[in-house]
Amino acid sequence: MNKSLVSILLIAILIVSCAKEKKQDPFQIGKQHIGLLTDSTQVKDLELAFPTDSIVKNIKGDEFTGASNDIEVYDTFGKQLLTLTPTQSLDSTAIIKSIHIRDSRYKTDKNISTISTFADLKNNYKISGISTLINSIVISVSEINASFTIDKKELPANLQFNMDLKIEAVQIPDNAKIKYFMVYW
Repeated sequence: MNKSLVSILLIAILIVSCAKEKKQDPFQIGKQHIGLLTDSTQVKDLELAFPTDSIVKNIKGDEFTGASNDIEVYDTFGKQLLTLTPTQSLDSTAIIKSIHIRDSRYKTDKNISTISTFADLKNNYKISGISTLINSIVISVSEINASFTIDKKELPANLQFNMDLKIEAVQIPDNAKIKYFMVYW
């Protein structure tokens, strides 16, 4: 009787341990997910993806223009984590088309975050393209559907003021800091 009780207990423990799924890291960025948020998550399901965080939906009165309204996600301490842009404003079934990463805890599979440098980025991913804006440059990485923004103040003086210059990866200093990055779906 005692041996059968121990056997049943061991079998129960084995079943429970095998049934446990690997828990998704809420700060892990992949090509088609950021934590529990996926490329098919609808606006109405954001509460499930961020159960303990605050979700702020800004309604800017553009219901006639159809422009997107950003959705901001804050942690329990009030720190902004993400800014989400849905495919359609004021539509609870719209999916998220872009995510602006604001918190350094969010990291790609290769450990790139908002506190990384250009050297970290180029050593881990293939650069797909570099665009020049007025005050920054945007580095595209198709492998993870992301773009990384670096302030032009991080560049040598001869590259900071001419928007017509085509900036190459070799011209960007390795220690240039990533200002922020976005993931697109």
